Amino acid sequence: MSATKKKSNQANAAAPERRRELLDTAAEVFAAQGYNATTVRKIADAAGMLAGSLYYHFDSKESMLDEILSTFLTELWEGYDAVLAASLGPRETIEALVTESFREIDRHRAAVAIYQKESRHLVDLPRFHYLADSQRRFEKAWLGTLERGVADGVFRADLDVRLTYRFVRDTVWVAASWYRPGGRHSPEEIARQYLSMVLDGIAVRP
Repeated sequence: MSATKKKSNQANAAAPERRRELLDTAAEVFAAQGYNATTVRKIADAAGMLAGSLYYHFDSKESMLDEILSTFLTELWEGYDAVLAASLGPRETIEALVTESFREIDRHRAAVAIYQKESRHLVDLPRFHYLADSQRRFEKAWLGTLERGVADGVFRADLDVRLTYRFVRDTVWVAASWYRPGGRHSPEEIARQYLSMVLDGIAVRP
């Protein structure tokens, strides 16, 4: 193998890793400054490169944001779908969904923060219509589980399931604003502590 071809193969192998690094950097900038206030130059500066060089990997900041959010949601739904297909009881399903949510915050903290801050505005853009579809699926999964729990006598009969859904949703995902990977508590431990507080308030007591 020639030296030139060897260098080309090495560059191609490194490209996906470099792309991932750039997306991680972009996600942090979007999360901190907001999508509209973020320019390609700001992302490039944070990545330590020229703005023109960033276009070698991505055609626009919209493309970068699209890949950040779609990657996060694809992984989130892989976890959620596995939970929903496991035929668990209502309480166990809630526990598993919350745990999956904290694992996603651990893996994609910046993406979760962006989703929380920007999805309401992004959903109006044709490229991001999938955000509305994901939100509908999310609501159906959580409301359906809570309603099943009330019907099965696992959760209180007087539970307002929509209010509970909003409370659980918001209090889980707001953790992206303070959670930092590698902290003293694992995502599973945070989920366990969180669930001990939430479920004591909605579960039927013996």
